[in-house]
Amino acid sequence: MAEKNIDFSHSQRASLLLLAVGQDRAARVLKHMGPKEVQVVGSTMAQLGPISSVMVDQVLEEFITEIKEETGLGLDSDEYIRDMLTNALGADKAGSIIDRILLGANSKGIEQLKWMDTRSIADLIRLEHPQIISIILTLLDPDQAADVLTLLPQNMRSDILMRIATLEGVQPAALRELDDIMEKQLTGSDGVKSSQIGGVDAAANILNFIESAISEPMMQDINENNADLAQRIQDKMFVFGDLVNVDDRGIQTLLREVSTDQLLLALRGVDGGLRDKIFANMSRRAAEMLRDDLEAAPPARLSEVETAQKDILSIAKRLSDAGELALGGGGGDEFV
Repeated sequence: MAEKNIDFSHSQRASLLLLAVGQDRAARVLKHMGPKEVQVVGSTMAQLGPISSVMVDQVLEEFITEIKEETGLGLDSDEYIRDMLTNALGADKAGSIIDRILLGANSKGIEQLKWMDTRSIADLIRLEHPQIISIILTLLDPDQAADVLTLLPQNMRSDILMRIATLEGVQPAALRELDDIMEKQLTGSDGVKSSQIGGVDAAANILNFIESAISEPMMQDINENNADLAQRIQDKMFVFGDLVNVDDRGIQTLLREVSTDQLLLALRGVDGGLRDKIFANMSRRAAEMLRDDLEAAPPARLSEVETAQKDILSIAKRLSDAGELALGGGGGDEFV
């Protein structure tokens, strides 16, 4: 009787594949990955436990099958990327990210920034014009951009966030100017009209990763200057309580990635609807233990609770990016 295939997550499959190809080849692959991807894969490798030949054989077989079916060998890579994303997302959604991906395909500067600690990034850009800072932040991952924004002077933050929210696109010539300022390569094709970066979604995504003690004054400043813009940003924000709108399968996927200590801290002060949703997607025993722990737990600092919630949201965002769950934002059927 044939052994049933194991249902590996995307990160587990990637980790097993890298372990299977050997140290040297795995190292060469990791050089082409971003810092978040390296962190996820490295963490997954450490958690895999004993690896059997059956596990490796399954992942290798699936990988070879997918490569045979999906690879674009012999095709123009840019055209292949455009076609792939258009088929996957549809023309409207794909159009907003294709130019950004292709524009930054040869970027050196922004990729180097992603590997730097946030304090160094903040020190590097704090004296630049706010418009330059806003463009740089939109090119970082939202959680990294949020950390950098909180390290900038308080009197700059609201202005920068408003610029991000109203940024509709950047001409390649402007990116070349930014390239000169950073003394790095950050340029694109002359044939690309603009790179679709910034906007209300970018501002909301960054705010999602900033603690309320800092984000609320920023939103108040924006509301005083432009109430309509503040409302549109608020509508796009995805907060911890919005996890109640994630389907059961998505919640179960998320719970497999979240530690009990994280969950225990994050659920302090959360309304009953989300708690019930979490409990309903756990085993009866685990749910009972979590209820008991919540009742017996001592008070926790609000900042610690918010940090745990944002850590879980960061995990949810990573899973969403990997296609393992869908995060529905307050603005309708867009994904954040």
